[in-house]
Amino acid sequence: MNRTRSRALVAGVLVGVLGFAGKGLAEEWPSRPVTMVVPFAAGGPIDVGGRILAQRLSEVLGRQVVIENVGGAGGMTGSNRVAKAAPDGYQFVLGNIATHAFTQSLHKKPLYDAAAEFAPVGLTVEQPRVLAVRSDLPVNTLAEFIAYAKANQVTMQYGSAGPGSAAHVACLLLNSVIGTNITHVPYRSTTMAMQDMAAGRIDFICDVISGALPFIQGGSVRPIAYLSPKRSPVLPHVATAHEQGLANFDTSSWHAIFFPNGTPEAIVQRLNAALSETLDTPIVRERLENLGATVVAPERRSPDYLAKFLRSEIDKWAGPIKASGVTSE
Repeated sequence: MNRTRSRALVAGVLVGVLGFAGKGLAEEWPSRPVTMVVPFAAGGPIDVGGRILAQRLSEVLGRQVVIENVGGAGGMTGSNRVAKAAPDGYQFVLGNIATHAFTQSLHKKPLYDAAAEFAPVGLTVEQPRVLAVRSDLPVNTLAEFIAYAKANQVTMQYGSAGPGSAAHVACLLLNSVIGTNITHVPYRSTTMAMQDMAAGRIDFICDVISGALPFIQGGSVRPIAYLSPKRSPVLPHVATAHEQGLANFDTSSWHAIFFPNGTPEAIVQRLNAALSETLDTPIVRERLENLGATVVAPERRSPDYLAKFLRSEIDKWAGPIKASGVTSE
C-alpha cells in the first residue's frame, strides 16, 4: 500500500471514529439537569420567554432545564459566566440583542467577544419594541411626545433593565435621533421600571411588547409608538415610529441560545433539534405569540444561521451606537 493510500485510510478511520463518538455523545447528553442562564432578573421579558421554553425543553430532552437568573451589567454578567464555563453542554445562555450585539459596540472593553466565545445554537423569537409612557403624561402621539420631551428634558426620566440593556440602548438611540438628553434610571428589570412608571415615578420606557403588554392592557401605562418596522397583532391600533414620521427607526429585539465556545458539535445539534421541536409545539407557540413575540421560521433556526446573523447584527448596530456618541466603560 503506498503512502497516499495509507494516509487516506487513516483519515477515513479517524472520521468514522469521531463521527461515532459524536453520535454517542449526543445520545448520552444530557445525563443530568441542564442550566439555562437568563442574564436578567426574574419576571422580565426574557425570563418569561425562557421559562416557557424551559418547560417544554425539559420534556423533549428528558432532563430538567433549570433557569438561573444571573443579572448585572446589562446582561453581560450572566452571559460572561456562560462564555467562560466548561464547554460540556450543561450550561447555556438565553441571550438577546443587548447581550450579544449592543455590548460589542457600547462598551470599550466588553467582557467577552460575542462572535468568538460562544457556540451558537439557534434563534428563538423576535419581538417588536414599544415606546410607552406613564398614563398621565400629556401626550398621545409620537409628535406630541417629541415636543414634550424637548420642552421638559431636564426633568424627565426613563427606565430600563440597567446600563447597556436593550431597553436602555433603545431609549438612548431615540434620544439621539430626536435631539434630547433625558436622565436614565436603571432598574434590575424592565418589570420593576414598568411598575415605577405605572406609579408615576418615571416618564417612559422603550420595552419589548411582551414586557409592556400587561401594563398597557391594565391601563397603567400608555403606548405611543412601535419602535419597530411593523405593528404587532396584539396591539394593532398602535402606529409605528416610521408611520408617525421617524423614518426607519427600528430597535426590534431577538432572543437566541448560546453554549460556550468549544461545546461538542453533537451536543449543539442535539439542543438545536430539541429547541426546534419546542418552538413547533402548539402551546409554546401560542404562549409566545400571546406575548407579542414572533417565533422564528424553521429555516432561520440553525446554528450556522445564528452565527452569520449575529455577526451581521454586531455590524448593523456598531454604526448607530457610535453615531449616537454613547459609550460605557
